Amino acid sequence: MRDATATTDRGGLPRGGSDGVLYNRDFVKFWSGETVSLIGAQVSELAMMLVAVVTLRASAFQIGLITVARFTPYVMLSLFAGVWFDRHRRKSALISSNLGRAALIAVVPLAATAGLLSMELLYVVALLFGVLTVLFDVGSLSYLPGLVDRRHLTEANSKIQISYSIAGIGGPGLAGLLVGVLTAPVTLSVTVASYLFAAVTLVLIRTREPEPQTPARRTSVPASIGEGLRAVFGNRILRNLATQSATFNLFENVVTTLFAVYAVRQMGLTASQLGFVISAGAVGALLGAALAPRVTRLAGLGRTLRLTTLVACTAPVLLLIPGGPRPVSLVVLAAGLGIHGLTLAMFNVNALTLRQTVTPRGVLGRMNAGFRLLLFGTIPLGALLGGGLSTVFGLRAGLVIGVAGLALPIAWLAFSPVFALTTMPEGPWPDGNSVRNEPKDGNTDNAL
Repeated sequence: MRDATATTDRGGLPRGGSDGVLYNRDFVKFWSGETVSLIGAQVSELAMMLVAVVTLRASAFQIGLITVARFTPYVMLSLFAGVWFDRHRRKSALISSNLGRAALIAVVPLAATAGLLSMELLYVVALLFGVLTVLFDVGSLSYLPGLVDRRHLTEANSKIQISYSIAGIGGPGLAGLLVGVLTAPVTLSVTVASYLFAAVTLVLIRTREPEPQTPARRTSVPASIGEGLRAVFGNRILRNLATQSATFNLFENVVTTLFAVYAVRQMGLTASQLGFVISAGAVGALLGAALAPRVTRLAGLGRTLRLTTLVACTAPVLLLIPGGPRPVSLVVLAAGLGIHGLTLAMFNVNALTLRQTVTPRGVLGRMNAGFRLLLFGTIPLGALLGGGLSTVFGLRAGLVIGVAGLALPIAWLAFSPVFALTTMPEGPWPDGNSVRNEPKDGNTDNAL
């Protein structure tokens, strides 16, 4: 029997043992902190909105400005964050980000107690919170591959996706309960503890982070950003993943922007019925994240990616069907979002692992930053497009266009090398621009 204690693989990365990533104690610390902080983020997001709506009587436009403040840093800072994380160790920045987010959230209840709470303060808090969240997101995506054995990277990403799903399912409900008992400002003080807990778990990690690769010649920040963008768009695997995911995200946000309004105003769903339907998507995502490693082992990487792409892109068609008895309509809507969430989570687990695997360690931060910029940058664009479509063509026609647009990423099945892979590549290749055959254990598998 092989020893399950932590060692390193031939690439110098930590090994969590032959029994899976949960035998890697440092990953468990990272995962537990990430889970608690994600739940805290869900609670704080709803509580912040309720502070604005209930306590400060904010308008819909002012609520929108809070969202803009939260996501603007992704567009403005992601690429610079990627450069920084490729030149420095990530752990200390992750700890500082969690401590900073705890301090920022604490400002709101303190200001409420002192009678200093205002919308302007919420804008500033949301903007600075977004800055720290960008740093944490880019840093954590780059930190994880150095924490676990490459063999366990898919399983580790599956666990993280499970945490996102758990937070999506339980966070809003927990926030509603806490706000009802404690009020919105006090609820925010409770979420401070989640970021402090996450910071402590990072401090307790004992695995030494690999030293950042030092380039032979120091490059400027713009040149480093250019290298990161070339790492994404100069690599066929990453380029096709980026363009496919950005197209999907654009129309996904058209659909999510319009569906809630359409369901309430034209279908007549109550708040509880809408909550049931939306929670089905989160439950599906939880199941998909949990099943992703097993399904990929049984079906193979390329086949799993093909199947999940087809289903995730077409399942939202079910959102357009209901029009009969209310119980049947609810089941159809829930099925559409549940299947969509399940297959999307499976795709995301494998796509994220593939990105982390084929990218050289020296540009990992900049690769993740480039993807963050593309994927999060489509959120406001999709929301604006959805609003424009509904204004010009009406809610249902806008939703139909959004659902039709979600089918566009299926076109990548015809030409993307991503779907030709049968197994996860061993690691990055010097040119990184083509799918090639590499013998392994007597077999010939497609690899990058």
